[in-house]
Amino acid sequence: MASQSVFEGWVARDESSVSGNMRWMSYEPKPFEETDIEIKVSHCGICASDLAHLRSGWKPADYPIVVGHEIVGHVVRVGSTVQDHKIGDRVGIGAQCKSCLRPDCAACSNEQEQHCKNEFVTTYDARFPDGNKAYGGFAKYWRGPGTFAFRIPDNIPSEVAAPMLCGGLTVYSPLVSNGAGPGKRVGVVGLGGLGHFAVLFAKALKCHKVVAISRSSSKRIDALKMGADEYIATAEEPDWPTKHANSLDLIISTISGAGFDMEKYLSLLDVNGTLIQVGAPEDPIPAFSAFSLLRENLKIGGSLIGSRKQAREMLDLASKADIKAWVEKRPMAEANEAVVDMGNGKARYRYVLVN
Repeated sequence: MASQSVFEGWVARDESSVSGNMRWMSYEPKPFEETDIEIKVSHCGICASDLAHLRSGWKPADYPIVVGHEIVGHVVRVGSTVQDHKIGDRVGIGAQCKSCLRPDCAACSNEQEQHCKNEFVTTYDARFPDGNKAYGGFAKYWRGPGTFAFRIPDNIPSEVAAPMLCGGLTVYSPLVSNGAGPGKRVGVVGLGGLGHFAVLFAKALKCHKVVAISRSSSKRIDALKMGADEYIATAEEPDWPTKHANSLDLIISTISGAGFDMEKYLSLLDVNGTLIQVGAPEDPIPAFSAFSLLRENLKIGGSLIGSRKQAREMLDLASKADIKAWVEKRPMAEANEAVVDMGNGKARYRYVLVN
């Protein structure tokens, strides 16, 4: 299939785009380099991050932008220096598409490319070192460095693989980095796109106990079907911090809304427990007492997506454990409607746009 010099996709021109005002139109991708590949997009997940960028929630967006960083498709063009991919391969692109990969970079040389300080480039709403824009996967094609493309195992359907490339990796990384596995008791705060992956991967990692934590009991049945051993509905159990105190070793918090009561969640951790925040609120998390940490020798941390090594390990685990994301396929033509539905909390638990 011939390479495209002009792409077509859903272009966001201002903050109103999050309300369903993206326009399908042509745009010019970055110039093709010999380190690049070009993908014909077949599937692209919708991430909460997409909504944040569309409305300039974290920072002013560099409009016009094309969002989408859970991309799966087939390679249609390969640069001469690319060694890992060939035309026809089914590959995926996640939230990061470039880092410096230099041996003198502390992050890249230690397989932590997501923390590169030199050439960290997100898959969209960003610029490459030469000033050209990075565009995402709400489109027919994607173009960018081949070093951040991942081969998709044959037994993982594209609509399942797509949301793993950001949503899945974002929770897989802190799980494995903090010892999730046999004997560990893991809590997952928030049962949305990220949270449902955290439950699925915690079970696949054979954690001793997995507890889903959400405001209401409306997702209890779903959580148990995903493999959760227990479920806590915080708005319906007034004494939940006391009733479940010291019952967990690790908490993965995926929520990004206001009103996160850190002290109550910390009370669930046993001695030497850890809470890792992966949800990215647009407002600060409310203050809490230092004694919440001191009394039980607790740790609080954060985690940004994951490394390329972890992405490959995650896809391998998903293949071997036959992990199935809970997704609803939507036509790419319905991207505006799907974005609005996502913002209204209707996804159960990830929308995937299909070309």
